[in-house]
Amino acid sequence: MAGEIELRQAREAKLAHLTDRGITAYPSTSTRTHDVASVLSSFETLNSTQELVTIAGRVRSIRGQGKIFFVDIDDGSARMQVVLRADNTIRYLGTDAEDGLSLFAMVVDIGDFIDVQGVPMVTKAGQNSIDALGWRMLTKSMLPIPDSFYGLKDEDERYRKRYLDILLNEDQKDMFLKKAKFWSVMRSFLERNGFIEVHTPTLEVTTGGAEADPFSTHHNDYDMDVYLRISVGELWQKRLMAAGFPKTYEIGRVYRNEGTSPNHLQEFTNVEFYWAYADYQQGMRMVQELYRELAREVFGTTAFSARGYAFDLGDEWKVLEYATEIKEQTGVDIWNTSPDAIRAVLAKLDVATDAKTFERLVDSLWKHCRKQIAGPAFVIGYPDFMQPLAKRSEQNPRIVEQFQVLIGGSEIGKGYSELNDPHDQRQRFAHQQSLRAAGDNEAMMEDTEFVDMLEHGMPPTFGFGAGERLFAFLVDKPIRETQLFPLMRPKQEE
Repeated sequence: MAGEIELRQAREAKLAHLTDRGITAYPSTSTRTHDVASVLSSFETLNSTQELVTIAGRVRSIRGQGKIFFVDIDDGSARMQVVLRADNTIRYLGTDAEDGLSLFAMVVDIGDFIDVQGVPMVTKAGQNSIDALGWRMLTKSMLPIPDSFYGLKDEDERYRKRYLDILLNEDQKDMFLKKAKFWSVMRSFLERNGFIEVHTPTLEVTTGGAEADPFSTHHNDYDMDVYLRISVGELWQKRLMAAGFPKTYEIGRVYRNEGTSPNHLQEFTNVEFYWAYADYQQGMRMVQELYRELAREVFGTTAFSARGYAFDLGDEWKVLEYATEIKEQTGVDIWNTSPDAIRAVLAKLDVATDAKTFERLVDSLWKHCRKQIAGPAFVIGYPDFMQPLAKRSEQNPRIVEQFQVLIGGSEIGKGYSELNDPHDQRQRFAHQQSLRAAGDNEAMMEDTEFVDMLEHGMPPTFGFGAGERLFAFLVDKPIRETQLFPLMRPKQEE
């Protein structure tokens, strides 16, 4: 702590020296003419013409003293060496002062942002550099940047100071650039296939489209409680199918008041898209194409290792049946069993559960089974009592026309033929209300206005949702690690 105070005081003194000379350490703009990446890419031409350029960026290292300094400048596009030497008359840009070299030595620290003007040169060591003729302070930093070798080792500190975590860790920066491309490729794929982007409410009177415990808040003007959405507008986008839009999608934030794990967060980004006049079989083919394109375009491969599993999205995707897989792995026939029987099997498998309903017990059993499957695979044949918004199979009314994408032992994407029978939907909502009454806070809330829409008529529709969990799996990181700024408890003052 004492060392940090001394460092701050030293930098405050340097700031005061600039102020005493009438120099602002925080000007509102830069005089930059080129970013670093463009200088490096055009270096031969710029060097041959000795074109005067100005770059700007953060000082990442300073080597040398007295008559020569070698300084690395990083502007986010690339890093480049700048040479300040006594052989040149180095000015402080924007002034007539010609003591730029001595001023640099006196006031500049690693972490500061500066403008540097000069001409391209190749050093004796063969390094492409800028031969500085002038410089200017853009931002005087008051705290040092941690050593890049040691970095930020404490996880809490890394998340609180994510800007330093990214600055010091190129792999982190690369991951977030990949994440941006992930969503760009997702959007491009959907729009190329005729989907239009929409924006639906994030505050809802009732939550729908998923099974999760919502966050609640209060709307002062209407004097009523509302919920943060738990899906990306599923019930709203289906209203748009009834309105005559054939294909819609939304990429947005969702909120679920649940625990934190490598696969779960309270706030994250997902995509949901809806396709009128299509069913889940057509959807499976489209989703397989989407996942493969994301893999190739963002990661340059379809083969991955994640969570201890190896899988290749370019391989044939198996189609597994939910109840059959459970029976083969555990011996339980979910169509002919009881809650107590499932609890006994779960105990034998050493699977802890606090499930209060038959549905949640079956789900606990399935979660154990899916961990044995690397994928890629589609899981179909989900029981109708597990899925309140999916259409029943005409061949077997006990199951719904739904699939889950299964990779790395986890469900990473869900799609189904949307239920558009208002009578069936009303009964499913009633069943969900009985589950909520039995203590299942994740059961879906009833939305009578949605049923009203179905009574006006909605075409056959396929819907699908996926997002951050898929990206986290492909980079083999806990989902919290893939958040730029994950939610943190306030830091306690010492």
